[in-house]
Amino acid sequence: MPKRFLSLWFRYLLTDWKAVRQPELRGKPFVFAEPDHGRLIVTAATATAQQFGIEEGMTVADAKVIAPDLTVFDHKKGREIKLLGGLAEWCLRYSPLIMLDPPDGLLLDITGCAHLRGGEREFLKDMIGRLKVIGYDVRPGIADTIGCAWGVARCAQKGLIVPEGGHRNALMPLPPSALRLPMDLLMKLQNLGLDKIRSFVHMPHSVLRRRFQKELVLRLLQALGQEEEFLIPLKEAVPYTERIECLEPVRTREAIEIAVFKLLDALCKRLYGEGKGLRQSELIWFRIDGKKGQIAIGTSQASNRTDHLFKLFSLKFDQIEPALGIELFVLEASLVEAVNDKQAGLWAGKPGLESEEIAELIDRIMGRIGNEGIRRYQPSEHYWPERAAAPDYHEDNRIDGEWWNDRPRPIQLLEQPELIQAMALTPDYPPKMFTYRGKRHVIVAADGPERIEREWWLDPGEHRDYYVVEDEEGGRYWLFRSGHYDSKESQLWYLHGYFA
Repeated sequence: MPKRFLSLWFRYLLTDWKAVRQPELRGKPFVFAEPDHGRLIVTAATATAQQFGIEEGMTVADAKVIAPDLTVFDHKKGREIKLLGGLAEWCLRYSPLIMLDPPDGLLLDITGCAHLRGGEREFLKDMIGRLKVIGYDVRPGIADTIGCAWGVARCAQKGLIVPEGGHRNALMPLPPSALRLPMDLLMKLQNLGLDKIRSFVHMPHSVLRRRFQKELVLRLLQALGQEEEFLIPLKEAVPYTERIECLEPVRTREAIEIAVFKLLDALCKRLYGEGKGLRQSELIWFRIDGKKGQIAIGTSQASNRTDHLFKLFSLKFDQIEPALGIELFVLEASLVEAVNDKQAGLWAGKPGLESEEIAELIDRIMGRIGNEGIRRYQPSEHYWPERAAAPDYHEDNRIDGEWWNDRPRPIQLLEQPELIQAMALTPDYPPKMFTYRGKRHVIVAADGPERIEREWWLDPGEHRDYYVVEDEEGGRYWLFRSGHYDSKESQLWYLHGYFA
């Protein structure tokens, strides 16, 4: 499929924007101006002001002589870029590949996009018509190359849609200014009588390069398609993207659910065919009033199950505000990973933490209470209890190591061991009772001791002798004595965790 590019030229970008914000200015002459060496210079003028003979570069004093009722507004640097950025976001409903073309244009890669609206003519009619309704006077150009589309939009009298392969013929009658050349080169070409591209297009490149610098040759070759030119999009295209345009503006929840399910089904079929699954995804919607919104989901492991992903999105459907109606939905899979081999699970016993059912349950809980509500821990290769586990919020950041299963460990481990009062008979015997937070616990069963030496290469201190104990109420605790037993000194006992 040959490339097709669209150039949009906003001839009165700043003044149109001002008129959109202040409708009472429509049809009146006004300009934007900025100071330059003590004078105010016109930087933008309305079509009405231009009919009086006011042009960019003219001083405001001279302009007011021509049009005494002229209104002047201050021109702020960078406003054009901000306006073009907003217009580019609006145009995302027509193509995902858009580049800013300062100071007054946009460039779109519409390859494979126009047929969705009935062809390039209908595509252009819909876009330009809606921009004019908003209040922007725009002139388009479509061609096989960026350079030709740019030149046609700004210089062609007719034929704004150049047929495939017809860019060379379309360039011939255009002036040199259609090649995006600097003013000094344009003046030199004009002085030599080269007022059309056809008057120098057949000259040897070496002659053109010697007389008019290499920039002329580069721009000419780019416009002719003999030198490749790349469009750098404002937003990098997501490889896994699905779009659905609504025949009528969507306002009801039922219609939104149908659209999202279709998008997810198409995306999941594509991911399944490539052995991949979704980890992060964004649903973007465009409203007919020009505004857009977005919701996002994430999964704990790669998934390509439509039903599961739809349930995650449905938790956030209340955040969608359709207003007058939504005309376009875009689903982007911003993070995709290879799915796990499920055949290995056929021979497994009970499902563990890696099972798909557990992962989907975690995803639904995270969708309701947020990522902060779920904590997952992985084994860390340390004997010291405080360092034996490390938090892991993403499956792909798994920590190497295995859980120690030769000794029991509590379900809940305190962040810091808490001091208790305990009574023990002999060094190797567990305590007979202990007092914790004012409550006395009489121990009826115990197991231990288990000595855990401190990791001296990390920090100094005493070892610990741990005991698993059960009180008369059935509560099970993990206690330890710090350091060696000494009958002459009182021993320090601590509570470090709960088994149930």
